Amino acid sequence: MVCFRSVNAIQTRSRARPAIALIAIILVLGVLWELVKRVFNLDDVTLPHLWTIAAAFGEESRRNGPPLGIFLFDAALFTLQGSMIGFVIGGLLGFALGTLFAHVPLLERGLVPFVVASQTVPILAIAPMIVVWLGGSWLSVPVIAAYLTFFPVTINTLRGMRSPDPRALELMRSYAASRWETLWKLRFPSALPAIFTALKISATSSVVGAIIAELPAGVQKGLGGAILTFNMYYSTGPERLWASIIMAAAVGIFFFVVVTVAERLTLRNILRSN
Repeated sequence: MVCFRSVNAIQTRSRARPAIALIAIILVLGVLWELVKRVFNLDDVTLPHLWTIAAAFGEESRRNGPPLGIFLFDAALFTLQGSMIGFVIGGLLGFALGTLFAHVPLLERGLVPFVVASQTVPILAIAPMIVVWLGGSWLSVPVIAAYLTFFPVTINTLRGMRSPDPRALELMRSYAASRWETLWKLRFPSALPAIFTALKISATSSVVGAIIAELPAGVQKGLGGAILTFNMYYSTGPERLWASIIMAAAVGIFFFVVVTVAERLTLRNILRSN
């Protein structure tokens, strides 16, 4: 019994460490924020106090409107919806391309340079064109989010699909396994760590893409519209813009955590099945 209790205590501590580390990092950043403001003697417009930003969440977002916290929460849900749709579309596209390139070297040599070149164009230059092509509809938001998602998933899927030991591939051939069986029983499980690494990167990128897409599309319900609106009134209420930025960062962190939890559950189940 004592042994089991000690094991449970160790597991509880190991699970609590990430949360403790996160709280410690937030506290350190808060202290640095106030220290920079004091050392450089920055006024409240240039850099407001943290408690001023925190208090802004309870103030009215507009005259006779809901509190800013509720307003930004609704905007965050709207942006998260678009980013998740784009994340799924971009993830599936990236996985399909990476798998195709891993099995057809000719396509890899011919198309991968174009895939890489697609990411060298600034998203701010592409976003208005996509908005015009789609007639200014909300669909431009998930499309741009998918654009930022598919590249890392494509490259990491390609690398992951080629990561199995050549001896394992030879063993599958000796069993007369088809390409389909080799893909799902060997290549795909081996590629999962690399794929999830790309998905964690893409989770935050898709949120950024959704926010950027909301600006030229004229979407007012999301965080992009909130940031644009409060940016115009920055001189009179800088804490509102900072609150919007903090909410956008919180959405990206939340999405990253969701993918991380999915990674742990998936890899744990695979290890148990093996």
